[in-house]
Amino acid sequence: MTTQQFFNLIPYPGDNSEPKIQQVETEQVETEQQIYYFSKSPYRNTEMKYSKKDYFKRRTSRRGELTQCKNSKIIEIQTQKKLQGENYNKNHKIIGNENKNKINLFKNIQEINEENLYKHTGAFALFDTLVRSEIYSVFGYPGGAILPIYDELFFWENKKFIKHYLVRHEQAATHAADGFSRSSGQVGVCFATSGPGATNLVTGIATAYLDSIPMIVITGQVGTQFLGTDAFQEIDIYGITLSLVKHSYVVLESRFLSQILAEAIYVSQNGRPGPVLIDIPKNVGLEKIKRFIPCYATTVHKVLGWRYKFKNQTDKIRMALQRLSEASKPLLYIGGGVVSSKAGSELARFAYRYQIPVTTTLTGKGAFDEKHRLSLGMLGMHGTVYANFSVANCDLLIAIGARFDDRVTGKLQDFACKAFIIHIDVDEAEIGKNKNVGIGIVGDIKKILTKFLLLMDRPEHRWLKKPLRKEFKKWYEKTIEWKHEFPLLPIPGDYSLLPQTLDDVLLPQTVIKTLTDIRPYAIITTDVGQHQMWAAQYTKCKRRKWLSSAGLGTMGFGLPAAIGAAVAYPKEDIICITGDSSFQMNLQELGTISKYKLRIKIIIINNHWQGMVRQWQETFYESRYSHSNMVEGAPKFDVLANAYGIKSLYTERQSEIWSKLRDTLAGPEPVLLECNVLEDENCYPMVEPSKSNSEMALSRKLSTTREGIIIDKEEEKVGMALLVDQKLTKERVENLSLKKEFKR
Repeated sequence: MTTQQFFNLIPYPGDNSEPKIQQVETEQVETEQQIYYFSKSPYRNTEMKYSKKDYFKRRTSRRGELTQCKNSKIIEIQTQKKLQGENYNKNHKIIGNENKNKINLFKNIQEINEENLYKHTGAFALFDTLVRSEIYSVFGYPGGAILPIYDELFFWENKKFIKHYLVRHEQAATHAADGFSRSSGQVGVCFATSGPGATNLVTGIATAYLDSIPMIVITGQVGTQFLGTDAFQEIDIYGITLSLVKHSYVVLESRFLSQILAEAIYVSQNGRPGPVLIDIPKNVGLEKIKRFIPCYATTVHKVLGWRYKFKNQTDKIRMALQRLSEASKPLLYIGGGVVSSKAGSELARFAYRYQIPVTTTLTGKGAFDEKHRLSLGMLGMHGTVYANFSVANCDLLIAIGARFDDRVTGKLQDFACKAFIIHIDVDEAEIGKNKNVGIGIVGDIKKILTKFLLLMDRPEHRWLKKPLRKEFKKWYEKTIEWKHEFPLLPIPGDYSLLPQTLDDVLLPQTVIKTLTDIRPYAIITTDVGQHQMWAAQYTKCKRRKWLSSAGLGTMGFGLPAAIGAAVAYPKEDIICITGDSSFQMNLQELGTISKYKLRIKIIIINNHWQGMVRQWQETFYESRYSHSNMVEGAPKFDVLANAYGIKSLYTERQSEIWSKLRDTLAGPEPVLLECNVLEDENCYPMVEPSKSNSEMALSRKLSTTREGIIIDKEEEKVGMALLVDQKLTKERVENLSLKKEFKR
């Protein structure tokens, strides 16, 4: 076996510690030596000098090794002595006369087997970069093409550097990583194999993309030699997800894997967050790296040139402050961008200073304290009446981290039609995309709000230091008046904690309202449907304690998202509010909850229907209920939970909901509570499509007009029918008179 000589950079003691060795006089080779201080940590840099306090010193040459010219002199000396018949020992030390003054040049040389040099693989580089990036939890499901990565994972898990959570379906892996990211603010990571494993991730990737959630999706792929040959389980996941990710990579050489993963983590978190896909062929995970160089976030930022830069927005901020000084009815419209940028404290200071009412979107819940008097709750299709009225009547709308979604705006032409709009967002593409704005400010929301607060203290904005302006006070009092006039109540007019119902029937709103009274600070995940809207209306959440699929509206999101949140916060209460239809989309994840004994409480709002579908069929399709009933074939949820070793409870009475919820939430073990609620209960308020936000249905009978007047829809229908009859009668009379004249 051929060998090569490499210089050993391991520190060694001085000459006195070495045994005396007989040496032959050799030609003295002077080496330029300096004292450098080397870090004791793995983040070592040989080009920097450090203090003696935290680092040990080592004698070495200027670059940590002997120069090439000095190396050639050593080889010449060695060759001459061999020709003279000198003997060498096994350590390559010359046996000759003792000469203490001669420098032993071969102390820093050792023989290394060439095969041992390639000791790091692509899979090693992957986990090394994850751990260096402080990512210690991943979710996934193994398969053939990703087995090299799972084989390396075996050793990293044994050393307890990282923990993998085995889900029961690949879609659940993406939702769990999504929930982990939403609750913790860190990057979620999930694994899946090629082919069907990769395609099962698509829904979860799209969910994270539309809600701007940072996530790393790592998929296995067939070997590079099989790409493009329609090999077994080969699928172009790069092409499939191209429109659903922020960035994509296909790794073709293992030496680039560490850099690519570090870049992906940086890209997914900075700017507008989003998922990043990394497709790794099987042989790349097995391929050995000649010289592994770890990559850090600082390397990505400083060396590789990844930066998110924004223009100076000071002038626009001054213009916005000027507009605010002229306004009399300002309103803050808050989206998920405030949560992503961690700007909750800056937003609160901004709102308190100006005393501006605040309304939030579905993803913006928790960005502002919902128990504060300035909070108006959620706006939009199923938002509060007072939030929608405030949008319709404000004269200055400041949208922060929101994208003017159609479920928020209703009829776009009538949305904030009286207001001058200021839009603040990190994504320039969102400015003016759906709604024309007066001032668009692009940049990191936290930094922009900080700049707002700094400029407030300048002399030109002294008006802010004066007592609250009368116009602002009148506007605030008007919002309070709307709150009292249109409160959110399970039964209109019944303000009791536990409203009395006919035959003690359980109402879904009562379940959610009681739940938040018992656990006001729990992390809440939801699926999609009526229960999602009721939860958004009645829960009062803190920042990053509301996890729900908003942009895509993914049924089956709630349970795996709760798994991700439970991994991020194992000692906190995680409550999954779901419906009987949504729960069946990913019910297999009860196995994951049972295996890891996660502290998750599952509340099933069972109305035996696809609730929101049934409501729309009743409202817009004349009660033609086509395939929306779920009674036939429905499982017994208590038996299902027991089959997975999870405790289950059941209730259908309004009077016992408090005790059942208290028993469910007690203790750290997972529990499933089935609440059999009123079947035909609808979710109100509701803004019908093609109508403005101020035209809301308050119930099956009542609705509001643009002017805020409550009308009876049934009486309106009767009135409309009479008008139509009168018009038809007039037309008939006119037609008859025309015919008579024609005959004459």
